[in-house]
Amino acid sequence: MISLTFRILLFFILSIFFTFISRRSLRNRHSHGFYRYFAFEGVTILVLYNHPVWFNSPFSALQCLSWLLLLLSVALVIHGFVLLKRVGGQEQRAACPENLPFENTKNLVQSGLYCYIRHPMYSSLLLLAWGAFLKRIDLITLTMVVMVSVALFLTAKVEEGENVSYFGNDYRTYQARSKMFFPFVF
Repeated sequence: MISLTFRILLFFILSIFFTFISRRSLRNRHSHGFYRYFAFEGVTILVLYNHPVWFNSPFSALQCLSWLLLLLSVALVIHGFVLLKRVGGQEQRAACPENLPFENTKNLVQSGLYCYIRHPMYSSLLLLAWGAFLKRIDLITLTMVVMVSVALFLTAKVEEGENVSYFGNDYRTYQARSKMFFPFVF
C-alpha cells in the first residue's frame, strides 16, 4: 500500500503535469481544455484517495463492477486515440490555439466507436471516475465523481461548439445521429 505522504506527493506531481499540459487552456475558460483540467484533477483525487481500498473484497459485486468500468475505460481511450490519429489527421486551428496537437483533427472522425458516440475519450474518463468511485463510496468520493462528471459534460459541450465552428453542418448532422458519451443512451 502506498503511504498517505506518497499519495499526496504524487497528487502534486500529477497536478503540476496536468497544469503544464493545460497551461494555455487554463487562460481561456471558453476552451474545452479548461474544464477538462478539472476532470483530470478530480479523477486523480478519486484514484489516489481510494488506492488503499482497491483490493479489499476483490470479488464483491461493487469491486467487480468497478474493475469492469476501469477495463472499459482503458479500451475506450486507446480506441478513441488511435482513431483520432489514423482517421482525423492533424491540422492547426487558428480558433483553438490552446488545443493539444492530436485534438486538432482536419477530418471529422465518424468510424469505429465514433459512429455511436462523439466523445469516447471523455467517456473513458467518466468510466474511470465512476470505477474509482465504486472502490469506496463516501461523501468525498461522491462529491468528486459528481464534480468530474459535470466537468466532463462541460468539456464535451464546449468542444462541440468548437467542432460546430470548424466542421459546420457536417458536425451538426453527426450530433443528430450519435450520442455524447454512451451508445444509444446519452
